Amino acid sequence: MSFQQPFVHDLTVALCAPVQIWARPDGEIDGVGAQGAYLGDHRVLRELSMRLEGPDGPIQWVHGSTSSGVDGAVTFHAVARLHDSSEDPVGSLTRTRTPHSSGFDERIVVATSLPVPLELRLTLRLVPDATPINLIKAGAAQTGEPLREGATWSWGAGTSATVRAPGAEVKLGDAIEFSWTGTVPRYGSLALDWGVTAVDEKLPFVGSVAAPISAPALRGASASLSRLVSRSVADLNALRLCERDDPGRTFYAAGAPWFLTLFGRDSLIAARLALPIDSSMALATLRTLAARQGRVVDIDRAEQPGKMLHEVRAEALDLLQGTVLPPQYYGTVDATALWVLLLADGVESGIDPVQQGLFDALLGALSWLRDHSDPDGDGFAEYHDTSGHGLANQGWKDSGDSIRFADGRVADGPIALVEVQGYCHAAARAGADLLERFGRTPAERAQAAPWRAWAAALKARFRDRFWVSDERGDYPALALDRDKRAVTGVASNMGHLLGTGLLEPAEERLVVDRLMSPDMFSGYGIRTMSTTNAAYWPTRYHVGSVWTHDTAMIIDGMMRAGFDAEATRLAEGLLRAAEGFDHRLPELFGGQASDAVFPPVPYPASCRPQAWAAASGITVAKALGAL
Repeated sequence: MSFQQPFVHDLTVALCAPVQIWARPDGEIDGVGAQGAYLGDHRVLRELSMRLEGPDGPIQWVHGSTSSGVDGAVTFHAVARLHDSSEDPVGSLTRTRTPHSSGFDERIVVATSLPVPLELRLTLRLVPDATPINLIKAGAAQTGEPLREGATWSWGAGTSATVRAPGAEVKLGDAIEFSWTGTVPRYGSLALDWGVTAVDEKLPFVGSVAAPISAPALRGASASLSRLVSRSVADLNALRLCERDDPGRTFYAAGAPWFLTLFGRDSLIAARLALPIDSSMALATLRTLAARQGRVVDIDRAEQPGKMLHEVRAEALDLLQGTVLPPQYYGTVDATALWVLLLADGVESGIDPVQQGLFDALLGALSWLRDHSDPDGDGFAEYHDTSGHGLANQGWKDSGDSIRFADGRVADGPIALVEVQGYCHAAARAGADLLERFGRTPAERAQAAPWRAWAAALKARFRDRFWVSDERGDYPALALDRDKRAVTGVASNMGHLLGTGLLEPAEERLVVDRLMSPDMFSGYGIRTMSTTNAAYWPTRYHVGSVWTHDTAMIIDGMMRAGFDAEATRLAEGLLRAAEGFDHRLPELFGGQASDAVFPPVPYPASCRPQAWAAASGITVAKALGAL
């Protein structure tokens, strides 16, 4: 049986984690694909439609535009002709949908420019739902039958949703209908309010109660850059979640609609990219992941002592393709090193790891690098799913076909990814600095020297094993495969080595030149795979598309390594891409060249907003000198 992930690129979203509402551009929800209102991992409303009737029968409204506010609200604008003697649309219908962390509210305003009152009847039709989001993502069953009682329904113990519709008549059946009758005064308006409140006591995370961050003051920014940063900050605020029992453990959920939960890698990268404007989220993210740091060896969960987790869900996640992830899953090869790097950057922003209770987690993370990241002892961090039902690929390119040779063949695992070696090298050096600076005992401080030696040895091994050549010269391979062969695909991953210290300056120059070549740089961003690869396709998930955060991390590395001119060019490319997406950078988009298409071609199932894509707007502003 095969399944297909629904497309969402032509839908609109109202978001306040853990609530999201996906609708058509006119605000209607017809239950197709991913449309619906969600709380956490369940869709709670499958259909939502509205009809208006006047004295002469149904009123035909025409959708005009949709606008998104910085508070997560979405407003749908429609017009209608209401008078036989006028060609002008003298009627307007405005629906403002405002999400909050336990549901959403909607205000409907009907206004006219008529010289007489307008009697009307407005009816809303809602279809409750209880479908898990993983089934919707897989394109499987699109229905779930909740237990209904009037205008309230539930889908398990401790779960419920209730509609509030003051002044409405209620009709119950397969759907729930609410109807209001009223009068629009001459040259006036009529407003109606309703909403949905939902509860799920099993959700591990709830909406953050921390004060939202504010858009930073920018220096000499264009109107386009200002819009991008404002939109990015608004999306980051909308994606914030916290531990149900500890509001201080806050983080950015990975993205809507598919990943509205804690992902170690995603939350760390988003917090790190956003660090120039907000150090509080870096600290909160470090705490959140430290509290869930691995304690034991558990093959089913891919847990190991000191390891940072990959993903948390309310219940086991069945992806319907042989992959079954437990609610707390540790199958990530890079989150642990990224945690150390965020801590190191956070220290530069004033975080004291001892005072904040993070030093033991640092020691644990370093011990995982030393004791568990290299299971076969060849000197490189690698991954391999030993449970039989976990993720096959455990780097950020985690699709099953992402690691390819230049001729398009898919590499077999275990896999040692190129960028992970850079993360580990940088983490070892940063860890040594932290041990030396904050070590609580002479023994802890004395560990600094062995970690610097560990990093130096990794650097030497990397140069011997990862560098390969083609007709254009030398470059770092994408990975080492099961047989320790270099996986020769020219891919964006090499860009994550910049600024990690793993490369010498001349080697960094080679990487930068390769990334900026036309087969890699689309004009909007860096492609995940070179156009010269036999498997390249511009809308293949990890084999040709452009990922926003991938390019942003490369920009960040370029700035750390001193390649400011190239960083500026990439930032300008992402800003141009943002202009084609209403200044909301998506998770990924097509790899077509900028001189061939505008706006960029959407990847139809891409998350938007997505945390590390939103945080990339901050990196763009920094590279363009506005921060």
